[in-house]
Amino acid sequence: MILSPFEWMIAKRYLLPGKGEAFIALVAGISVGVVMLSVAMLVVVMSVMNGFRAELLDKIVGLNGHAIVQAYGGRLDNWEDVLQEVQNTPGVVDASPLIEQPLLTSFNGRVEAVLVRGNTAKDINKLSSKIVLGNLAELKPGANNVAIGVRLAENIGARVGDTITIINPQGRTTPFGTVPRQIGYRVAAIFEVGVYDYDKAFVVMPMQDAQTLLLIGDTVGMIEVKVDDPDNVGEILAPVQEKVAGRAVVADWKTINASLFEALQVERAAMFFALSFMVLVAAFNILSSLVMLVRAKTRDIAIMRTMGATRRSLTKIFVTTGFTVGALGTVAGLILGFLILTFRQPIVRVIEILTGQNLWDPSIRFLSTLPSRPDPVEIIGITLLALALSFLATLYPAWKAASTDPVQVLRYE
Repeated sequence: MILSPFEWMIAKRYLLPGKGEAFIALVAGISVGVVMLSVAMLVVVMSVMNGFRAELLDKIVGLNGHAIVQAYGGRLDNWEDVLQEVQNTPGVVDASPLIEQPLLTSFNGRVEAVLVRGNTAKDINKLSSKIVLGNLAELKPGANNVAIGVRLAENIGARVGDTITIINPQGRTTPFGTVPRQIGYRVAAIFEVGVYDYDKAFVVMPMQDAQTLLLIGDTVGMIEVKVDDPDNVGEILAPVQEKVAGRAVVADWKTINASLFEALQVERAAMFFALSFMVLVAAFNILSSLVMLVRAKTRDIAIMRTMGATRRSLTKIFVTTGFTVGALGTVAGLILGFLILTFRQPIVRVIEILTGQNLWDPSIRFLSTLPSRPDPVEIIGITLLALALSFLATLYPAWKAASTDPVQVLRYE
């Protein structure tokens, strides 16, 4: 497919039509624009879908680990032995005890359902990068200090330094019935994980304080686990499941969030399939513009044939012309796509201002901001798809041009 100087000269001439060929130039420009928009849309949508899945996985796993070993009945009595077994399992990089219990909190007459998490000091320090206000170092055993999510703080109107009341329905038994246990905790820090459901419900405290609040003694509810290969977490923790059978159950991130991530995977595949048709439409535009060009240049083609141009040369000229249109549109689409991804948040804000609608509601989208994570393999695949369809669209017009009979065309010239 290497072009001779003559072939390249003619191809450039057809890529830049003259003044009397404005309509052909318009159709070619539309073809470039359609390819550009289709490629840009594919890049943006797939990158946002990948970013949504990756950010959601990172935030969920960053707070909950890749798996949990949860005791039947909510209490793991011999948790030190189970923790040791988990830590000694090949592929496990970290394991720590965890208490997690849904309770109620109240402040200034406002009541909200919360999820109390009792963490070790090491796990509490992992929230240091998520702190919005306050000091995480004040969360020490016995100090009755807690860290709460930013959405929860907004909902109940609590600020750093305020005292919130956490209510445990399983309190003390009295002659008049069970009295709920109510303990006041000072808000030492406010954090923002970035997942709406977590930021509006989580109350983090030292594990010893959670044991006191829940009256469970020296027991924990579960052990959270992190592994070196999240995609194979089930295989890695299979030996642990056998050892704790009858006492606890192992649930990994795939099982806990199965419906959410399966829905994302299906939506991602469906979006790619649907948007690929835009590239196909762009290829048809290239085909139509080349057909018009061949019809307009029939006399020129016949003259070149009489001057010695071969059918191979004509095929290469028109294939190059159409493929260049597709390549220009593809490159422009990649540039436009990356520009949209770079400025996606300002674009969302502008659209929200113009329409008056909240396009990215964290309570619905889970995440606080629009994520993006371009996948180089997918970008290459999109580029190859656009170029391949552009090339295929040139074959029929090029064959038609090469099949032109100069005798029939020039008979009456």
